[in-house]
Amino acid sequence: MHPLAKALRDPMIAVLLLATLLAIVLPATGDAREPIRAVSNAAIFVLFLVNGMRIARGDIARGLTNWRFFLPLGLWVFGIMALAGLGFSKLADNILPPLIALGFLYLGTLPSTIQSATSYTTIAGGNVALSVIGAALINIAGVFITAPLFGVLGGGDIASTGPDVIIRIALLLVLPFVIGQALQGWTFEWIAAHRARIVWLDRIVIGLAVYVAFSGAVEQGIGRDLSIVSGAWLVVLTLAFLLVANVGAWVASGALSLPYPDRIAFLFAGSQKSVAIGAPLAALLFPAQQAGYVIAPLLLYHLVQLMIAAPMAGFFAEQTAD
Repeated sequence: MHPLAKALRDPMIAVLLLATLLAIVLPATGDAREPIRAVSNAAIFVLFLVNGMRIARGDIARGLTNWRFFLPLGLWVFGIMALAGLGFSKLADNILPPLIALGFLYLGTLPSTIQSATSYTTIAGGNVALSVIGAALINIAGVFITAPLFGVLGGGDIASTGPDVIIRIALLLVLPFVIGQALQGWTFEWIAAHRARIVWLDRIVIGLAVYVAFSGAVEQGIGRDLSIVSGAWLVVLTLAFLLVANVGAWVASGALSLPYPDRIAFLFAGSQKSVAIGAPLAALLFPAQQAGYVIAPLLLYHLVQLMIAAPMAGFFAEQTAD
């Protein structure tokens, strides 16, 4: 099967599209909003509990010692990409609704996605161990870094970054992860044995968070605010941002003189953005009426990154095989 056709069959694409379509057709508004948000928050807690169980403590410890790879990766993800997001946000502010334009800044401050970065590094013949640990460390860091970084770079007027939000992030993201790490000795083997089924937990939780966010956006009239012309600009700018992310990560890894397999790991861990962190975190940072607007660039970016990562991985696999 052609790599692009295989990518299009990724269930995550169907989940995101279904959640968005359901929010358009049957949004959670009025009396239904709070119960759905409560269910989504409970699901987010369970997701981060499981994340704590499945990210090995030993991997985290080993990753912290490989500073030559992980320090530049962290600076790339939370430094260069965040500044690129700020630049794209300023550019988009002239042609897109303000909250959607701000979504590029939010996109730039997000961490990497673990599953697809690791999967495509494996297919491409890259350093899988570095990819797994790198994406995991960046994800953990993102829980603490993304919100304040977004606020500092210009999103503080929109996002709630006060004590109440910090407490919600701690209770729904940090606390369950810490509990999962504490329980890991008893649960790690069970999690590993049921990995294929647990992947669906990720998808369901992300789908719920996207549905809640887009329901608020639909209620506020995102379909009216986003015209055909501005929608086309959203696609163009998202594709341009993805190009900057991939080309920049590859060039940066070359400037670091990393071995070829490590460069592949840096590329996918540095350019893939996490909707698994982005969608739940948006539900905590932004009012329900705004979150759907802000994550619009993230959802489009995530869909396109899934579609282009497979052909890229196939190309690198051919290079490493030669």
